[in-house]
Amino acid sequence: MDTGRLLPGPPPGAPEHDADDALRDPALYLNRELSQLDFNFRVLAQALDPQVPLLERLRFLCISCTNLDEFFEIRAATVRHAVDFGLPAAPDGIAPAALLDAIHDRAAGLVQAQYECWNQVLRPALAESGVRILGRNSWDKRQRRWLRAYFRNKVMPVLSPLGLDPSHPFPRILNKSLNVAVVLEGMDAFGRPGHMAIVRAPRSLSRIVELPAGLRGKGEQAFVLLSSMLAAFVDELFPGMTVRGAYQFRVTRNSELIVDEDEVENLASALRTELVGRGYRPAVRLEIAHDCPKPIVRTLLQNFELGENAVYYIDGPVNLNRVIQVHDLVQRPELKYPPFTPRNRLEDENVFKIVARGDVLLHHPFDSFSGVLELLSQAASDPEVLAIKQTLYRTGKDSAIVEALVQAARNGKDVTAVVELRARFDEEANLAFADRLQEAGVQVVYGVVGFKTHAKMLLIVRREGRRLRRYVHMGTGNYHSGTARAYTDLSLITADPDIGTDVHLLFQQLSGLAPSMRLKRLLQSPFTLHSGILDRIERETRIAASGRSGRIIAKMNALNEPQVVRALYRASQAGVSIDLIVRGACTLRPGIPGISDNIRVRSIVGRFLEHSRVYWFGNDGRPELYGASADWLERNLLRRVETCFPILDPALVERVQREALQNYLADNLNAWELGADGRYYKCAPEPDQAPYSAQQALLDAL
Repeated sequence: MDTGRLLPGPPPGAPEHDADDALRDPALYLNRELSQLDFNFRVLAQALDPQVPLLERLRFLCISCTNLDEFFEIRAATVRHAVDFGLPAAPDGIAPAALLDAIHDRAAGLVQAQYECWNQVLRPALAESGVRILGRNSWDKRQRRWLRAYFRNKVMPVLSPLGLDPSHPFPRILNKSLNVAVVLEGMDAFGRPGHMAIVRAPRSLSRIVELPAGLRGKGEQAFVLLSSMLAAFVDELFPGMTVRGAYQFRVTRNSELIVDEDEVENLASALRTELVGRGYRPAVRLEIAHDCPKPIVRTLLQNFELGENAVYYIDGPVNLNRVIQVHDLVQRPELKYPPFTPRNRLEDENVFKIVARGDVLLHHPFDSFSGVLELLSQAASDPEVLAIKQTLYRTGKDSAIVEALVQAARNGKDVTAVVELRARFDEEANLAFADRLQEAGVQVVYGVVGFKTHAKMLLIVRREGRRLRRYVHMGTGNYHSGTARAYTDLSLITADPDIGTDVHLLFQQLSGLAPSMRLKRLLQSPFTLHSGILDRIERETRIAASGRSGRIIAKMNALNEPQVVRALYRASQAGVSIDLIVRGACTLRPGIPGISDNIRVRSIVGRFLEHSRVYWFGNDGRPELYGASADWLERNLLRRVETCFPILDPALVERVQREALQNYLADNLNAWELGADGRYYKCAPEPDQAPYSAQQALLDAL
């Protein structure tokens, strides 16, 4: 980036609006979509790191592939929408049409790196360790015979190949499904000449098959991908004809569900209808075998109504993320991260007595999520508990949270669940458990029209003597026990009266259409969180401008809100020292002389997905610390229902600052620093520094 043309700030006495105009220069902003793609390069770097256990490296490769799928389903689809409707550019100034080309170039580089990692690094390393993923060219006669029988008995019966001719138009292709384009020569049974056929692999078929013990080396495990079997035996689907080529492909489609909430009478019913067609929405990406002839590629692009900047050539299985099954099927502890036992801070005691004595803070996954489950379980059975209210965004299948709410309702508690039906990719699961909750007598509310309810809140009203006391859980992550083992998040459990009152008012607002209200402790989107963050950044700016020490440390998943970025730039210009720990996309450009030279941005990518949102403001020696459900994104601050909660206990403030902030600023093994050029640079210990991993330090403390 040419930083020479960036303005170092306004001259003394310049009008404020001139200063703000200078900070709107597109060169000061990185593009969110390209920044999100860069995050997946950092995930892929974990797959290439020899210090990471081998099967975990495979898992990181698959995560980068799954992330890329979601990127195209959501982010790239949004850009295509912007092109179709002529929407303006984001603050970085890149027009949507130009951005699509840039996305293709960056994503193509990522895809190439993924398959090089698979073909040249991980697959050979796995084979050396006795875990073989066999391509069709490496099958011996016995293996081929067994696989052919498997294909005939278990695969062929569910395949429905479709020859393309005037009476058989191009079939509907399901989002992210495995397909094979087959080039044929000869005549079929009806005398029709063969040209091209499509073979679709149903979702019911396992994408990876393990060979029996007698067909692999001693002490080894061997696997074959379904795509390899289809390519090897596809000729059996076309007897009497010659297969001249078979080329696997996969199409990715826009997966955003569009429901006009102002027009529908029943959101749940409307979403059920939309889910039926989600797999066939407009295409955004075509992945195809690298050796596929150009005419076939053009045919597919034409049928999917895609341009050349939407095709990606694949040297390997198009559904590479499905290899994640190998991680689960291979029980080799030495090839995985060592297991750990999280602390249980709420074990074998009445949770209400513990919380009544003082706030409890859980740092997941190092502190067990079972503490949250225990709180809800005890509330469900406690005769003194009168009411339970909870927001649910993602919970997972067979959720213990849902079962506890059902049990509470059956025990006569007044139970309310605010269920966000539009939690992306969890809509179907959320509809199902919402039905279950309603059947049990839980009052289910579907949030607020036009605003996703992303807040994580649990309110328990308990009778204690002659008074009622409110117990509250608030978190930075979802009520999902699975992700609580894989994501870092914070949970606060408190009986603070002010926080309890605030949460009560928020539930009133969500379920009763109450007007906005003034909260005592919490900040809330879409009303006070955005302005509250800006106010606190500007307070640090005033402190620094007066010659004192301004300081901000914030940890989040992503940052792109333009007013927040400009406020941080102004704070940097005033001398505020700012450290941002941003896992994924970041549109702020740090290190620009006179603009952001007091801002440092780092991303941590390690064993656990960094998910906690923590904001710390120095406040001239009287620091304020918040946990939140919200990132500093436009959608979180302006178009969602989010909560930001203070940590009030000084001991817990010190602990969160130590574990969740300073600890990560000290990391020199899993950290990446964002430069002024928009690139991320891997951190490494200085010659006089010891290697330090923030996540490992927290594990060691167990």
